[in-house]
Amino acid sequence: MALPRSPWKLWWTFIFLCCSSSSSSLRHPVSANSSRGVITHLPGFQGRLPFDLQTGYVEVDDSNGVRLFYYFIRSERSPTDDPLMLWVTGGPGCSVLTALAYEIGPLRFDLNSYTDGVPRLVHKEDSWTKVSNVIFLDSPVGTGFSYSGTEQGYQSSDTKAVNQILFFLKKWFDEHPEFLANPLYIAGDSYSGKIVPTVTSEIARGNVSHYFIFFIILGYLVGNPVTDSKFDKPSKIPFAHGMGLISDEMYEVRIHNISIHIPGDSATEYLKNDFFVKCIGDICTNHVLEPLCDDDSIRRLKLKPKLNSGAREMLQHQEHIADAEIRLSEISSQCRTAGYMMSTTWANNGKVREALGIHKGTVPSWSRCDFDISYAYDIPSTVKYHLDVTTRGYRSLVYSGDHDLVVPFIGTQAWIKSLNFSIVDEWRPWFVGGQVAGFTRSYSNNLTFATVKGGGHTAPEYMPRQCFAMFERWLSGDPL
Repeated sequence: MALPRSPWKLWWTFIFLCCSSSSSSLRHPVSANSSRGVITHLPGFQGRLPFDLQTGYVEVDDSNGVRLFYYFIRSERSPTDDPLMLWVTGGPGCSVLTALAYEIGPLRFDLNSYTDGVPRLVHKEDSWTKVSNVIFLDSPVGTGFSYSGTEQGYQSSDTKAVNQILFFLKKWFDEHPEFLANPLYIAGDSYSGKIVPTVTSEIARGNVSHYFIFFIILGYLVGNPVTDSKFDKPSKIPFAHGMGLISDEMYEVRIHNISIHIPGDSATEYLKNDFFVKCIGDICTNHVLEPLCDDDSIRRLKLKPKLNSGAREMLQHQEHIADAEIRLSEISSQCRTAGYMMSTTWANNGKVREALGIHKGTVPSWSRCDFDISYAYDIPSTVKYHLDVTTRGYRSLVYSGDHDLVVPFIGTQAWIKSLNFSIVDEWRPWFVGGQVAGFTRSYSNNLTFATVKGGGHTAPEYMPRQCFAMFERWLSGDPL
């Protein structure tokens, strides 16, 4: 059954206009091909975009000139009635273009047709924007096109990122009051598992009153979420054993000293063990069935003697490239990183930056993931935030690709179990197109957990059709 749509949209908008401050966020320059801020064409995409795209900056620290960049895509179904979702990507330091072009967004790069110049973009049918308005946010500062006017402003952390996201929302609604009454969800994957539940908890506890705004938040969702190293790290051991990556003997020797429920430092030490490292060292941890395409494995490939200029440009970005004609494994004949290089080429193109309204001179070289940003990890665990939000009755969806060794689903199940919620719907398969798409279990307090069969880190990148079905059903209030 679909969730009821709010009949109070005009009333909430009136309250917002009365209570919010009159100041507005920094207005971004409208690109030449846009009308009222809507970008209709993008380099690399043939014809007019089949959805409404806006981009812009919001200043979240005026003393340092910290501006967070965002892409906003209105729902392709009903922007007025559909929910609004804020999406942040993990890392920390990975641009949200990753989510837009590789995971849940309406665009993807066409790797097979690339020869030179601006990479080709095509419309993706399994986009979550089919049923939801989505704000894709480059956070924290230093990620993607977000930038600071001072060096000090680039000093970030978990807590700073959370506070700046809250301030971002306030200012974004200043400019988009028509979306104030849309149900709001906070979402993300990977390392944003530290950020999403914390932001949601701050809103749920009413700790946003100083922002002078009313959030109609319904819940949150996290995929393959980094949550707590005491659960995440030890879970790698039983996962590796279950996948046949380590022997029974290696597993049994250590498992007596390691518990994913009450873990100690022994798990961390074991993960550094020479035998363990030797076994998984050549495994792609993002998806254990896919080929490993790091520097060493790339050197073992025989590339074509003649590379087109586009390929040479990619190599100059110190990325990896693999010959599509070389059969790397029975699962994949390509290195997934070859697709990632498309975003680097695209986002560093001058015409693309002009179309997006990027402030000149702020980000000289865009990278999909920058792991060298100045960042303090000051939220060691988000279990208490999950507990806080869910016990208040807010809806939550936690999902995991079941072939992810970075944040195995075993650890995610363990911290969920530690919440001590009663089981409402027992472990069962869920289906898409008549086939098992994963397994799910529902708990009290509106918490749903699901695995995505064949998914890696992160699940929508590998299984987009199944993840879209999961999201659409959960969003509407239907069982998976």
